[in-house]
Amino acid sequence: MNPQSESSSDEFSGRLGLIFATIGAAIGTGNIWRFPRMVGANGGGSFLIPWLIFLFLWSIPLIIAEFALGKRSRVGTVGTFRIFAGKKFAWMGLWTAWISTAIGFYYAVVTGWCINYFQTAIRGGLGSEVDTTEVWNNFLQSPEQVIFFQAIAVLITMAAIWGGAKAIEKANVTLMVSLFILLFTALFLAFVMDLRDGSLDGFVYMFSIQPEYLLEPETWINGLSQSAWSCSAGMGMAITYSVYMRKDEDTTLNAATMCFANNSISIIAGLTVMMAVFSVADDPLGAVSGGSSAITFLVLPEVFAQAPGGPVVQLLMVTVFFLALSFAALTSMISTVELCVRNFVDHGYDRSKSVGLTTLAIFLFGLPSAMIWIKVDSSTGVAFPEFLEVQDHIWGYGLMFSGLFIAYTIWKYGWNRYQNWRVENDIDEFDFRDYLDYGVSGFRDDFINTGDNDWWIGRWWDYIMYLGFPIMFSVLMLSYFTDLLANVDDPWNPANPHGISIILLFWGITATLFIGFNKFLVSRPLYRNVPEGAQVPIDMLPGGSDSLVLEVGDNPNHNVDSKNQKNMKQIDSIIDAEVA
Repeated sequence: MNPQSESSSDEFSGRLGLIFATIGAAIGTGNIWRFPRMVGANGGGSFLIPWLIFLFLWSIPLIIAEFALGKRSRVGTVGTFRIFAGKKFAWMGLWTAWISTAIGFYYAVVTGWCINYFQTAIRGGLGSEVDTTEVWNNFLQSPEQVIFFQAIAVLITMAAIWGGAKAIEKANVTLMVSLFILLFTALFLAFVMDLRDGSLDGFVYMFSIQPEYLLEPETWINGLSQSAWSCSAGMGMAITYSVYMRKDEDTTLNAATMCFANNSISIIAGLTVMMAVFSVADDPLGAVSGGSSAITFLVLPEVFAQAPGGPVVQLLMVTVFFLALSFAALTSMISTVELCVRNFVDHGYDRSKSVGLTTLAIFLFGLPSAMIWIKVDSSTGVAFPEFLEVQDHIWGYGLMFSGLFIAYTIWKYGWNRYQNWRVENDIDEFDFRDYLDYGVSGFRDDFINTGDNDWWIGRWWDYIMYLGFPIMFSVLMLSYFTDLLANVDDPWNPANPHGISIILLFWGITATLFIGFNKFLVSRPLYRNVPEGAQVPIDMLPGGSDSLVLEVGDNPNHNVDSKNQKNMKQIDSIIDAEVA
């Protein structure tokens, strides 16, 4: 039996579907609640400078790499590393998939929060007379309510991706168009609020540069982290969705469109929050920088309850905001789950079963974040989910390694290409200039600046990936651990959920397990999703000659010699048993 889950290749209907899907993957709750907090805490317009700089130094270059990798490999993260880096490095793709999925465990809970607040708002439960702290505490300390809305978030996600690329495309187009309309509506209402006294304080602060903040290393570190997280650079989302792109899609243009759209949404959300808060709060900076949960679920309902125009406008403002937040969260959930599902489908599993099992796993593994370690801050009286925050602490920075693995794949390809050039030209000695021309530029020349792209990129991309990226990665990680050492009590105590030991322990165990699992990964057939007219060679890649790397529709037994027939039959039997 051929274990393929798909009888034919799957693809988006056009560029619009791809763009909306990738924008949806990038845009999430971090754009709407984290970004305004970063702006408020880091000097308004001063924060925008490093944030925009790292858009070009980190996010766009890495997203370009992801699109190029997925477009050529035509498989998810595990298969992409298997093909581009070689069999020994398939575990890097598994790490990338796991990190994104692990984030999905608690992100489903956060999405449930957003949905709950939307339904609470539309019922009038967030009016001016309501104690928002009490509403938040009662909800968070009621596990059955949190789990109920978590389940709704998971079910909506499952329904959105069940039908493959076309279903994902329709869901993202619907959600993103609605999100744009809702955010512009909220922006207009916030503008009216900020205009009441004629000062536009929130607008001015958003774009005012305070030079002293630019001298603070924290401003630059926060700008880098916000750009990386917000654009989903290194998460494997772009790899996943590029599996469904048509051959003639422009890699560079799509990457730039995705990142610029993401940042535009952040600006709109930031303006909405800043103008609304500055219009009514006595201490707007204190309110906006008081923590992500605080500003979203405590402060903003109180702010919107004071909107001019009476109860109708106030209800509209708070409802529109939380509906937009719910849509943003759902689009990110769709991409998170699809990333995991794509890897199962690539290895021959039935798509429907993969979707069902993945969403079930995300729900079950998300339960601890929904109900464990719900504590109350003694100084503020506000409840907070400590287990969820610990998970974010562990896996959030794990994303940096995913980006590093992508960069490593590019470095390795460049070195191998240079070595092959030396052999072909009978050159024995290493020459740095030749390495720059035939090695460093190899990935860009072979997979980015192709006939499919209207936007070509120059050597600047090489400098960023080979030199700038490792420097930025090192600085970010060093600053992260330095901050932990400076500000966390007893950081080396394994029992400290916010310490260094626990994050190193989880990272170490995960990496060890995945490296050990690598042999099983590469023993399975890998089915490339290659739509009609999108055939491109992969024989020059380390995994291109692997007899188990196939296209959808191929039978693995036809791609191996008779010596391997017995082994393949055994593999087929294993797959049949697992799929059944």
